[in-house]
Amino acid sequence: MERISWDQYFMSQSHLLALRSTCERLSVGATIVRDKRVIAGGYNGSVSGSVHCIDEGCKVIDGHCVRTIHAEENAILQCAKFGVPTEGAEIYVTHFPCLNCTKTIIQSGIKKIYYAHDYKNHAYALELLEEAEVEVEQVELDYLHIDTNTKDKLYFISQLLQKLEENGTNHEELKQLTQEANRLFSNVE
Repeated sequence: MERISWDQYFMSQSHLLALRSTCERLSVGATIVRDKRVIAGGYNGSVSGSVHCIDEGCKVIDGHCVRTIHAEENAILQCAKFGVPTEGAEIYVTHFPCLNCTKTIIQSGIKKIYYAHDYKNHAYALELLEEAEVEVEQVELDYLHIDTNTKDKLYFISQLLQKLEENGTNHEELKQLTQEANRLFSNVE
């Protein structure tokens, strides 16, 4: 039996965390690791006790959803809340960190970033990481298949079904298509 590598193991956890995301724009997960042990995890979502994007829509200002706290920040804040030091740790993130998260990661003392997908990689973020001597490595998830596009697929299917209904598709046929879509996503909350 082949064992999963540490990088794939921790990146898999980040992808699982991303499935808890409550922002509709992008699902991101982050896992902080020290000495091959998970010390925190986070996903992008609203402030505890506040409304979620999935319930009331994103609150977009200047092209950014300001309702959410990013996954990296949530993981680092979890460490702060419970008194777990991040100095010398590593972080596994599903997407390349934004500029603000990059600065937070550097300030927290994290020394290596592993990310799965490029996402608007900011030139100044790369410059800061090099200056701070924070290593960066892309680690695509290839060991397990985790569908990170479930929300997008559900939205797309609901839009298609709505279009079919608007275009006069037979009620019985539409009912069958809806049941099939529900069956395909029956284990999705």
